[in-house]
Amino acid sequence: MAASANLAFSAALPASQTANAWYKASEQQIENKQSLAAGRKAKNVILFVGDGMGVSTLTAARILEGQRAGGNGEENLLSFEQFPYTALVKTYNVDAQTPDSAGTMTAMVSGVKTDVGVIGVDEDVVRGDCASVKNNELATALEMAEIRGLATGVISTARITHATPAATYAKSADRNWEDVSDMPQAAIDGGCLDIADQLITFESRLEARYPGVDVDGINVVFGGGRRHFLPKDAAFNTRDAVSAVEGDRTDARDLTSEWQSLYPQGAYIIDQVGFDGLDTESTTNVLGLFNESHMRYEADRANDLAGEPSLQAMTEKAIAILDNDEDGFFLVVESGRIDHGHHAGNAYNALNDSIEFAQAIDAARNATRSDETLILVTADHSHVFTMAGYPKRGNPILGKVVAVGETEPTKAADGMPYTTLGYSNGRGFHDLGTETDADAVYGESVNAGRADLSLTDTTQPGFHQEALIPLSSETHAGEDITLHAIGPGADLVQGVIEQNQIFHLISQALDLMD
Repeated sequence: MAASANLAFSAALPASQTANAWYKASEQQIENKQSLAAGRKAKNVILFVGDGMGVSTLTAARILEGQRAGGNGEENLLSFEQFPYTALVKTYNVDAQTPDSAGTMTAMVSGVKTDVGVIGVDEDVVRGDCASVKNNELATALEMAEIRGLATGVISTARITHATPAATYAKSADRNWEDVSDMPQAAIDGGCLDIADQLITFESRLEARYPGVDVDGINVVFGGGRRHFLPKDAAFNTRDAVSAVEGDRTDARDLTSEWQSLYPQGAYIIDQVGFDGLDTESTTNVLGLFNESHMRYEADRANDLAGEPSLQAMTEKAIAILDNDEDGFFLVVESGRIDHGHHAGNAYNALNDSIEFAQAIDAARNATRSDETLILVTADHSHVFTMAGYPKRGNPILGKVVAVGETEPTKAADGMPYTTLGYSNGRGFHDLGTETDADAVYGESVNAGRADLSLTDTTQPGFHQEALIPLSSETHAGEDITLHAIGPGADLVQGVIEQNQIFHLISQALDLMD
C-alpha cells in the first residue's frame, strides 16, 4: 500500500516518550532477554485482546468449549493456550491497582503506563482537561507501522471508538469523548478532537505530526459505534437503527460521508451484505460500522436486523485484505464483549464470546505463516469472576455444584444450591431464561445476595450469576492476566512482565526501531 518516507521509528517517537521511566524500564527488560531466534523478524504482527479475559475466564471458557464438544471439559485447551510461549502480565495503571481499558491498552500499544480513563497520553495528563494533552501525546505501534509502510487494521466487537480500539489511533484526556456531544464545551473550544473525528482524520493528522511522511490511513476498520459518526438527525438513520435518532453528533457532521470523500476507492459498509460483498483482492481501505452502539454478543448476533459478521469472519477478511501488502501488516483485534458480559454478571455471554475469540485466533493462525507472523494473545484486565465450590469433574461449568460421588446439587449452609461460577460484586441473580442479550439485565433491579436456584436452569443464556456486593455493574479485578505467543520473537514472552512490555515485543518483531 502507500509507501512511506524513510523515517526511523526512533526518530518518530517523541523524546518525552523514549525518556519516560515506564518506557525505558520495559525496553531494558526486553533487551535483557536473549532471544532463541536472534535475527528473526516478523513480517506481520497480530495483537489479539480479549477485553476482561482473566485467568478464571480462560479456565471456564476452555471447560465450556470442551463440554460442548462432548468431553469433560477440564482437559480441553483453547486454540491460543496451545501456543508455545506464555507469560503473566501485570495490569495496574499508574494511579490504580485495578485498571481500566484506556490505561491498559495505551500501555500495550505505546510502551508507557498511564492513568485510568485517558487514551494515548502519558500520566501527566489530567483526565478531562483538554489543555493538558499538549506535549503529552504518545506514539503508538499502529502509527509507527503506518510510517513504516505496513498495512494496518483495527477490529472490535465493541464500539470502534471505545477505549481499547481507540488507544491505537487517538489521543484523548477522557475515554468518554467518543463524539463531540460527549465533550464539555471547554474541551471543544480548546481544540481537542473527539475520538470518532480522530479516527476519520487519522491519516492527515499523522502526516501533519511527521512532515515528509506519506501514509495511506488505517486500511481495515471493523466494529460498532456508528452513532458517533452520524449527525443527530433522523434523516441519517440506517435501516437497523435502534434509536429514533441514531446519530449522536451535535456538530451536524456526517463522518461516514467525510471518510468516503477521503477514500473514494474505499468501501463503507454497515451490514452482512456489504461485508460479504467485499473484494479482498482489490479493497485497499474499508470502514465497517455494523451497529449503532456495540456489536451484538455472539449468542445474540442472529437477532441483528441488518446482520453482523462474526469476530472470526472479520478477522479472516481483514487478513485477506491486509496481506496484499508485500511489506506486511499490523492488525489489532479486540473481543470487546467478553468484558460486557462480565459487567452484566452473565457468565454465559462472557464465556461464549471467549470461545468465539479463540476461534478467530485459530482462523488467523491458519490464514498466516508461522515463520513470518507473530501472534500475541492477551487481555487488558480481569474481572471479579470466580470458579469455586467442589464440583466433580465434568460437572456442567454453567451448572450448580454437584460434589464428587453425588448426583444432586450440593446445598450451602442456608439449605440452597449454588453455582460453580459467580461474581464478587455486581447486579446479582436474574433469571432471564433464553435471553441472549446480557445487557437486558440493566432493565432489572440490582439483586445481590443469595437466591433459591432449586428450580432455575442456570445453564440458560439469560441466567445471571449471584453476586456478593450490590453494584450497578460488576467491576474489573486487579490480578495478572496472561500473554500467549507464537511466531518470530514469541520466545521473548516469558516470566512475569509489565503490560507496557508488549509494545516492545511488537516493535522488536517488526523492527520498528530501525
